[in-house]
Amino acid sequence: MTAHSLDRQLADDSIAFDGYDAVVYDLDGTLVDLLVDWNRVAADAGAVFDDAGVDAAGMDLWAMLDLADEEGMRPEIEAVIADHEREGARNSTRLTLVDGVADHAVPVGVCSLNCEDACRIALDVHELADHVDSVVGRDSVATRKPDPEPLLATLRELGVDPENALFVGDSARDERTAERAGVAFKYVDGGPSDV
Repeated sequence: MTAHSLDRQLADDSIAFDGYDAVVYDLDGTLVDLLVDWNRVAADAGAVFDDAGVDAAGMDLWAMLDLADEEGMRPEIEAVIADHEREGARNSTRLTLVDGVADHAVPVGVCSLNCEDACRIALDVHELADHVDSVVGRDSVATRKPDPEPLLATLRELGVDPENALFVGDSARDERTAERAGVAFKYVDGGPSDV
């Protein structure tokens, strides 16, 4: 997880959203920039593992989540990460793409690696909640991106078939998610971030 620039926008400003029955956005790095110190999150999660006598040294957050599942510690690690994400959502900044969300004539969803609660907080902070019809976060379903299930769950809530939807994101993980789900994909800035 990395910080994202504040000036992301669609690579092709003439991108046509028409022709799709729904548009789904990633959240962090696409619509908003969550102000989260991911190194601090990893350190706090590492401390929880240390207290439990579990070695998580050198692991990134994704590996820590996998280890938490293996060790039966998912609720504790998820709580640490989610606390940071909720605070980051409260202090998040809008990115350029946010301005067009209310203009869609089709259902809009958010499919994110952040916890659902943080997504909803960010949407509220930036007055987008009334314009987003479905929110699926890391903790909403049993798997996380790039597994296709979070995106497919978003589309099920929207009542739209995958082949009739567009997913807009900022990472190679988002692109893989869309590909695996059979959903059209566009980068916000023409290429993937390193997430």
